[in-house]
Amino acid sequence: MSRASPTPDPTPLSPTTPDPASDALSAVDAVNPYQPSQIGSDQSDEGAVRQGRYQVLALLCASAAIAYIQRAGLSVPAVEIANGLEFTDLASGMGAIQSAWYFAYALMQIPAGWLADRLGSRTALAMFSVAWSLATFLSAFATGFYSLLVLWSLMGAAQAGAFPCAAKALGRIFPNTERARATGLLAAGMTIGGAIAPVLAAVFLEWLSPWAELSLGIARWRLLLAAYAIPGILWTMLFLLVIPSSKLPSHEAGESGNSGSKANYSVDWSRLFSDLPMGLLCAQQFFRAAGMVFFMTWFPAFLQKTRDVSLLGSGVLTTVAGIGAVVGSLTGGFFSDWLLKRTGNPRLSRQGIAVLGMGSCSVLIVLSFFVQDVNQSIALITLGAFCATFGGVSGYTVAISYGGRNVATVFSTMNMFGNIGAALFPLTAGWLVAVTGNWNLILFFFAGVMAIDAVCWAFLNPQGTLFGDDDGRS
Repeated sequence: MSRASPTPDPTPLSPTTPDPASDALSAVDAVNPYQPSQIGSDQSDEGAVRQGRYQVLALLCASAAIAYIQRAGLSVPAVEIANGLEFTDLASGMGAIQSAWYFAYALMQIPAGWLADRLGSRTALAMFSVAWSLATFLSAFATGFYSLLVLWSLMGAAQAGAFPCAAKALGRIFPNTERARATGLLAAGMTIGGAIAPVLAAVFLEWLSPWAELSLGIARWRLLLAAYAIPGILWTMLFLLVIPSSKLPSHEAGESGNSGSKANYSVDWSRLFSDLPMGLLCAQQFFRAAGMVFFMTWFPAFLQKTRDVSLLGSGVLTTVAGIGAVVGSLTGGFFSDWLLKRTGNPRLSRQGIAVLGMGSCSVLIVLSFFVQDVNQSIALITLGAFCATFGGVSGYTVAISYGGRNVATVFSTMNMFGNIGAALFPLTAGWLVAVTGNWNLILFFFAGVMAIDAVCWAFLNPQGTLFGDDDGRS
């Protein structure tokens, strides 16, 4: 049965305003095949999923942290890499490589999500984890700009499957009223990885300094990338050992008795790319990811250039801002679920906190420019990062609910646009600096992007699921 795409409701957010999305989301919970009560074909399967869901969540958080540590491997030693590989210009060269990673990551999102919906998140995630770890290792052997560009892009393409797989898994094993905290914890894993990556890289590079090139004759950044490949391989082995298919079954196992299972997972591609709420969901991810990638790419160099801090100091201060982002992810998820239970209003508890978070972040980032003291300025930036991730958990939560039976496909589409934004930010920021010589423009660029993101969230109001799963279509 076909369902017409709903028209978004641009009415102001209010806890007292009647919200049809609340009833629609309740209907999704009643029929969503990803609910724990519907995953297994018998009582024992359901019990295994419920018993193992926090083990799955813990390992997904660890995978997210590892992925973010690996993807940030070029940020701290960017100057050394550019000099070692003889780039003609640091800003444009490293900006192109960082952007190429995100373009590859973005382009592989939909294929990766489609694969995850068909293979199941357990099998697909193990495959992707091994692939991106091997690509990280090979990047240590780059001989010039183009070889690093290709190898780092391959790593980005392989990492594209990480979070569609994670979103699909969380959609299967957590009910709607607990998904924000689950996605908040997953986002905390990402931000923990992003937070510790700069200081971890800086400390590791400093530790290697006395003997890397003198004793081994190898540039220390090459050893860093080679070492970063190890955790992903070890994680994959642990994941497959600790999480059997009974704890995270594929949809085939969970719906073996459903003769219409294949039809349930078909994708209406025209609806996917023409639905207005889906467009707004993708737009908010585009701007949010574009803004937040600042911390993963140019922030250490920004601090070195504008605040005259050392390489190690820039890594430490970037980690401080990352800690604020971690706390925001954790508290935002729990607060969102609490507000949903308290008010029964998903528009307020999901979109409402996103508007508040992104808008506050934009204001705080602008204010940080006018503060001369480095520590006070970092404090404002850290608070801004907290606000952004506090509201940012709503993106994953809304995508999981709106995805229905095709969570990974819907999520990966949203994430594709997010990473197109993430690819464009370092490229555009590098261009701004190269043309003007003013590194402070990056800060205002970041603030403007987050303000636009808040506007997208204010108008976003998806109802039901994208493909009409709540209508009982089989």
